[in-house]
This record gives sequence, C-alpha cells and structure tokens, in this order.
Amino acid sequence: MRWTLKRRIVLIFALGVVIPYVSIATVSYIAISSILVQKTQAGIQDSLRQVLLFLENTVRNLGRISQQLTLDGAVGEMLREYLASASPYERSRLKLDIRNELNLISFTNPNVGLIMYYFDDGSGSRDLESIPVKYDFSPGALPVLAKYYGITYFGPHPSEDLFSGQYVLSALRRVSPPGEAGVFVYVESGFKLTQSILQSDRVGKYSLHLMLDNDGRVAYSEVPAAFPVDGYFLPGEAGERGRAKGYYWFRATGNQGWSVISLVPNAEYEKERNRWLDQTAMLSLAFLAFGIFLALLLWRMVYQPLRIFGREMAWLDRDDPAFASVPTRIPEFDALFSQLRDMKSRIAELLVEVERKEKRRADLEIESLLYQINPHFLMNSLYTIHWLAVEKGEEDLDRLVLALNRLLYYNLGKTGKATTLGEELESLEEYIVLQRTRYDFDYSIDVPAGEGLLGTVMPRFVLQPLVENALFHGLAGAGRIAVRIELVGPPGAARRLEVVVADGGAGIPAEKLRELVGEAPDSAAASGKAVMGIGLRYVRRVLESFYEGRASLDIESAVGEGTKARLSLPVEEAAGGLGERSLPSSGVGG
Repeated sequence: MRWTLKRRIVLIFALGVVIPYVSIATVSYIAISSILVQKTQAGIQDSLRQVLLFLENTVRNLGRISQQLTLDGAVGEMLREYLASASPYERSRLKLDIRNELNLISFTNPNVGLIMYYFDDGSGSRDLESIPVKYDFSPGALPVLAKYYGITYFGPHPSEDLFSGQYVLSALRRVSPPGEAGVFVYVESGFKLTQSILQSDRVGKYSLHLMLDNDGRVAYSEVPAAFPVDGYFLPGEAGERGRAKGYYWFRATGNQGWSVISLVPNAEYEKERNRWLDQTAMLSLAFLAFGIFLALLLWRMVYQPLRIFGREMAWLDRDDPAFASVPTRIPEFDALFSQLRDMKSRIAELLVEVERKEKRRADLEIESLLYQINPHFLMNSLYTIHWLAVEKGEEDLDRLVLALNRLLYYNLGKTGKATTLGEELESLEEYIVLQRTRYDFDYSIDVPAGEGLLGTVMPRFVLQPLVENALFHGLAGAGRIAVRIELVGPPGAARRLEVVVADGGAGIPAEKLRELVGEAPDSAAASGKAVMGIGLRYVRRVLESFYEGRASLDIESAVGEGTKARLSLPVEEAAGGLGERSLPSSGVGG
C-alpha cells in the first residue's frame, strides 16, 4: 500500500499529538498511581492503628475493672462474706449490696456494659450481675481473642445482655483462690466498630474487617464466606499488606499478639485509579480526534493548492485566455503560482523564439545550398571560358580566367577554415594578378628565407582584405603596396608572426579610418553613405574566433604619408589539425 500525502499528514499529526500526551499520561499515571496507593495504604494503616489503639485501651480497661472485682477489693470483701455466709437474710443483703456496687462501677465507666460474677461449680449460677443475662450464657462458647495474666479476652461477639445484641469485647477473670470452687468475674465493654474504623479514609466505607487471635485464627469476621470464624487467615502469611481472595488486606498487630485486618474489595481499592485511567483515555481519544482534525485541515489547506498547481501544469502547454488561477489565500502558494505563470509566459516566448529561429535555420540551410551550387556553376563556367581562350589563342584572357578560378576555389572551396601562410600568399598572388590587370600599382612581398614561416597555421582569407583596403582606400588605384612578414621575439621564447601591409598613398583621414574599421556613427549609415571596411571587420572577427584574443590587428594612417595594417599572430605549425577551427562566413565586399 502506497502512503499518500494525506495519509502521511494524518499519521504525523496524530502521532505528534498523541505520543507527547501518552508519554505525559504514562509518567503521570505512574506518579499518580503511586500517590493514590500510598495515600490509600497510609489512610487504611492509620485507621487500623486508631482501631488497634482503641481496642487495646478497651482491653486494658476491662483488665483494670476486673482487677477491682477480685477478692482483694471492696466488692471482693463483700463477695467473700457472701460466699461464707449461711444466713439467707445476710446473703440476700450482701447480694443486693454487690449488685449496687456493680451498677455503680458500670455507671462510672460509660464503656462498660454487663458485669457479673460467674460460678463455675456446675450450677452456672449468675445471680450477681449488673443487668439481666441471657439464659444460655456459656463462656466456652465465646470466641477467644487472647489469654494472658490469668485473663481470657473474648470478642468481638454479641453481648450476653438479655436486652442488647450489640457487639462487645469481654474479659473473664478467676477471682477465687486455687483449690476452691471456681468464681469468675465477667466484664463486657461496648465495641462500636462501625464508628471507629477508617472514619477519615475515602475507601473506609467499603472496608470489611477481621480480628485474629494470637495464633492467627479468625475470632471475628465481616466476610464469613471468604474468611470464616475459627478458620485461619492465610497460613504462613506474616506481612502487613497483601492481596487475596478478591481483596486487598492490611494488618495491624497489637502488643498482646492479636491482630486487626482491614479488607478492601479490589474494585473499590482501584476505583480511584481506574477513574483516572478512564478520564485519561477519554482525553487521549479527544486529543487523537483533535490531531486528526488538524491533519485533515492541513491536508485541505495543502490539497487545494496542489490541485490548482496540477491544473496549472496541465495548462502549461496550452494558451487559453479564459483560464485563470483561483487565489489560495496562502501567500507562499500564491507567490509560487505567480512565478509559475511568469515561467509559463517566458516558456511561451521562448517557444515562439525557437520556432522563429528554426524557420530561420531552415532558410539558411536552403541559402547555404544555393551558395554551394552557385560557386560550382561559376567555376565550371570559368573553365569553359578558359578553354575557349586557349582555342582562340587569348593568352591574357586565359591567364586572368585561371587566376580568377583559382582565387574563387580558394575562397569559396571546401578545403577547410584554416590554412598555412604559404597557401594564403599563393591566393594573394592570384588576387594581385587580377587587380594589376585593371590598376597600375607596384607590389612586393618580403618573406625571410630559412625561417620556415610558410608552414605557419593561420585563418584562411585574412591577407586579401588587408591588401584590398590598401589598394582601394590607400592608393586609390595607383602607387605601391608592400607586404612584409617577419618573426618577432627572442629565440627560444614564444615568438609571434607579424604581417605588415603598407601603402605609399595619401593616407586616410581619421573619420574615414573609423568608417573602415566599423566605428562610424549610425548617422553615417542613416545618410545613405556606404560604410566601407567590411573586410577589415571580417578580419577582426576571424582573429577573435581563431585565436581567442591572442592575435591583434592595428591600423595606422597619416595624411600624406600612407597607411599601415599590422597583423600580429601567435606562431603555430601545421600538424594534421588544419581546418578543424570554425570561422565566420568569408563573404567579402569592396
């Protein structure tokens, strides 16, 4: 599956929004979970310690009260007299006094309920009690919490009060001396468990409780289905907290070895954390939806300009004036489309220019073919005239025709664009033959012998324009033209070939000289005067193209003294590369 731009934008934005939030949420979850767990555990443990402290105080209070009711106390003296008396009247009086004392002790201790003396002589007598007692009272049936210092502690269990079903803690203490009939004092204290445990904790209202004796046996259970009374709580487990049977449990152990355990259902214990997780998940979905919305919005902002760009590209090769781009209202895209339209206009202009040049090139190719055909026809015609002159015995005519034919063949032929100094001088000789037939002038060429200069490579058709300008613009048809050729520069160094074409004419005025070299103002051409010196401009172009700035042409003229054209060329020997350099067209006028 190819990932389109739309999918990529949506994915990047979704990940860009969700990943940071999920990362922060994960760190927050770890921190908040730790805080919630510590808070919950600390709250439960604090509540358990408060309950444990309350229970220990209650147990100690039961022990102190039972101490007051032993035979060594004031009530105990009356009990001793009651046990020793045989008089029914005296026993009745003492019984009433003992009950009054027991009621007084119960009244002065608000947390104390039932108080009675229990006789373990087989009769189960319980006449000496502060309030009426249930008929089936039996200490052996009560759940034992702890035993120490001769006192047995029970509970929590329903009160033995005939008119109360409140859960209580109780204590049973032997008060009779060893060897005598067993006489015990039984004391109960109220146990307001639901008002004491986890009052300030948020999960306290969902807590359940166990009480274990010194051996880990369950003495009291609010979850009898999972932890029945007289059963053992997780044998082998001695920690202060854990998780078992669908509950988190927390233990607090008293100084006497018995324990209080708080049980919190898993769902309630994790409720706060799960609520936070639900809220975080909802926020994550909201952020994800927001990221997707932003991605789609960005896609819409990008897609519309892309469609316009595609339409622009589709219309790039068309010329439809009715087509107009719709503004995107996004400066960057509008600037891009503006540049695209400018580029389209320039391309259209370039296409028109290319089409025009192609047409011009085709015309030039046809013209070039004509130029190739015409010289061929002209030279064939000259050969025909040459044979006619031979047949008629016209030697002068024959010589002129041959000279003209060789000159045209050299200038218009296919022998290449470059030549040697020797070939250039031979062509110049043919030109002089033609011109001396018409004009009366002297001509000389000075070439140093032994220098090997005739093999020097140079452009074709360079010397003839210089001599032609000397003949027509210097001598005006009469006088002397001298061509001097020499090598300049020290031997062994880069030497140069210098060609000087001099005439002894009247000289050329400065204005006329500027016309010859192509520097005349436009007004001269506008006045209809023919600008002379086309041949000199051609020579300059040829030198620039052939030597790339390494050659020079200087014209010097003074009125009454004559004119000199000085040509300076770098020396290059012919070595098989002749004719490889391209030159401008060799068409020359007067």
